[in-house]
Amino acid sequence: MAAISFDPRINRQTSKNSHGVIIEEIEGLIRVYKDGHIERPPIIPNVPCNVATVNDVTAKDVVIDKFTNLWARIYVSNRSGTLPLLLYFHGGGFCVGSAAWSGYHEFLANLASKASCIILSINYRLAPENRLPTAYDDGIDAFTWVKQQALNGSPEHKWWLSRCNFSSMFLAGDSAGANIAYNVATRLESRYNPESMTKPLCFKGIILIQPFFGGEARTLSEKNMTQPANSALTLSASDTYWRLSLPLGSNRDHPYCNPLANGASKLRDLRLPAIMVGISELDILKDRNSEFCSALTRAGKRVETVTYKGVGHAFQIIHNSHLSHTRVQEMASHIKTFINQWQRECVSCFLLLYIKVQLLNLWSIYIVS
Repeated sequence: MAAISFDPRINRQTSKNSHGVIIEEIEGLIRVYKDGHIERPPIIPNVPCNVATVNDVTAKDVVIDKFTNLWARIYVSNRSGTLPLLLYFHGGGFCVGSAAWSGYHEFLANLASKASCIILSINYRLAPENRLPTAYDDGIDAFTWVKQQALNGSPEHKWWLSRCNFSSMFLAGDSAGANIAYNVATRLESRYNPESMTKPLCFKGIILIQPFFGGEARTLSEKNMTQPANSALTLSASDTYWRLSLPLGSNRDHPYCNPLANGASKLRDLRLPAIMVGISELDILKDRNSEFCSALTRAGKRVETVTYKGVGHAFQIIHNSHLSHTRVQEMASHIKTFINQWQRECVSCFLLLYIKVQLLNLWSIYIVS
């Protein structure tokens, strides 16, 4: 995929068209007018699900909620046996992007093949028309839909349901999508207890690629990291995304933006599964992502951090450096290893629990007799 030029800036000028004054703009991606009209130039093409990228993956689009236009693109590896499930959320600052973008189609088809998994790429509603927490709500609705399909799947979904290992489910995403995956995970933690999660889904891990967080105080990488002209994210673009996506009247220390704003005590209370965080060395979010990982570790969470050298934000989607193809394959390998590790870990835990229960039963029989 060709390199894409991102040179974000905020414009307040009179447009030649009938919509008048532009009040927010990230050049080439989104333009917001004072009258409420929003334009998203097609800088990245959408592709249909049947565009082939790898030979051993089948992709189809499915409707999750026709009333909110929530849908997903499902990728199924043709490898034999049942496969783990990833619910994936695309990036784009909550304001742009699509599960049909060519970069995501290529990346996720490749990931489904390399990691031998089933991926549901969720096409959630965008801001500013639908400010946060709408994207989180769509994530919960997608999870609930998957759960309903697992319990009462219709014949039209048999092509992927029959291949899915529902006892091995992961939430994943990149950039704003990683933010969504994390916030959906924290909501699931508070909404479901472990017993209900296993009927029939079992939530095994979270995969966060360059998670899009922020804060009022700038990190060193945000202040000092010089970005090339074709960078996917600059500080001004980041600020614009947050202005357009956070609830009106909020600043960047809102919990949706800054998960550390309320202190580490909140993190300690969360019951989260294992977390993998992918950090890009040349990303302005590098330091913020590292701080987030350190806080999770101090809170007792199981965190695995991987740093991708010599590449910037969203390298896996826009391929804007010579290294990106190599790093994409490294990322796929890391994700596969993470998935396999926690599948085995949970199987081991289940066996230990089963043995303990059986021993307790035998002990009870012995005492009674």
